Amino acid sequence: MPMKRTLLPLLLLTAGASLLLLLWKQNTLDASAGQTRWYKGNTHTHTLWSDGNDFPDMVIAWYRDRDYDFLALSDHNVLSRGERWMREEDIQKRRRSLGVSTLEKYRARFGSPLVETRVKDGAVEVRLRTLEELRPYFEKPGEFLLIEAEEITDSWQNLPVHLNALNLPELIEPQRGDSVRDVMRNNLRAAAEMEKRSGQSILVHLNHPNFGWGVSAEDLGHVLEEPFFEVYNGHPSVHHLGDAEHASVERMWDIANTIRLHELKAPPLYGLATDDSHHYHGGDVSPGRGWIMVRAPALETEALIAAMRAGDFYASSGVLLDSIHFDGKKLEIVIASQGPETYETNFIGARSGDPQAPGVVLATVPGARPQYRLQGDELYVRATVTSSKAHPNPSFQGQHEQAWTQPTGWRNRF
Repeated sequence: MPMKRTLLPLLLLTAGASLLLLLWKQNTLDASAGQTRWYKGNTHTHTLWSDGNDFPDMVIAWYRDRDYDFLALSDHNVLSRGERWMREEDIQKRRRSLGVSTLEKYRARFGSPLVETRVKDGAVEVRLRTLEELRPYFEKPGEFLLIEAEEITDSWQNLPVHLNALNLPELIEPQRGDSVRDVMRNNLRAAAEMEKRSGQSILVHLNHPNFGWGVSAEDLGHVLEEPFFEVYNGHPSVHHLGDAEHASVERMWDIANTIRLHELKAPPLYGLATDDSHHYHGGDVSPGRGWIMVRAPALETEALIAAMRAGDFYASSGVLLDSIHFDGKKLEIVIASQGPETYETNFIGARSGDPQAPGVVLATVPGARPQYRLQGDELYVRATVTSSKAHPNPSFQGQHEQAWTQPTGWRNRF
């Protein structure tokens, strides 16, 4: 998101939900998955290194303390490297609530020697700690992983084009271009070249396409260099539901995938859910709204990226899934019921005989074990699971907790 946005309040998970998650994490995707398990993570997070309003240490601690397995710090056009000091008064200006100051909260949590201050020109300054300095304090093999990332914040004319690049060995400067698609491709190519040069896997996903109405469904469909995008972003200013003239983000997904599979004979987009968290002391944006669950053999960056590239993950804003299984003919889901709430699953896709109707609801199935048997003419099938439970900290009016599976049933077309 651009600098100086109104942002959301802190969302605390209940002890019961945390316990459920700990138990649930022991499940595997299905019996054929072998020694894999689910890992929960957020790939879009901001700190004081750009336009967030808390120290990176505090942000990392928020996620680790709430049972996340991995986290990417993705500040705008910067990596958390090198020496950086901020005036305390500038830090405090980013808060929209009164009470204990940001520095006081930081000192109370970490104290010396982590909290380093100085007085310069009569003003108190605080040093922002780098990611490499923080890794030893937070990372633990098999339990918690930090991934270095950047929100490449670019644009074409007045249209924002933002992409998150994960696992970067060095910064990628915005590449610019002569159109929205050109900007997307140039940044994606820069990441691909860096991956090839470094030998280090780099995953790039397009952020909040409806923010500023910057990226259209047609853009998403035609930029084949991009295999990932945010189907849900927890910021309230990203126009998740669209408007009278613009499709919702979820419908954009279906339009783009129909273009790819029918017109271009290319693989579909995969969808992520993220927080895009900025504010941690109250306001309009908080962490904990959207995340991904990745099925991987190990909590290692390369393993997580490989699993995501294979489509072995789903996006969530609250609904947890025990298993997703597709045998080539039938898509079966087992929902991890969390209480008295009920569930409704829409199996969504497009038919090869009617490509002008993307995002058709092929079936609506109630209950915790929905399934859909393919008829043979589907370009793809995906599922959106919606809970009867209202989201505890919604980013749009009337929001309920959901989960989104990746499109499947398309591989036999290649």
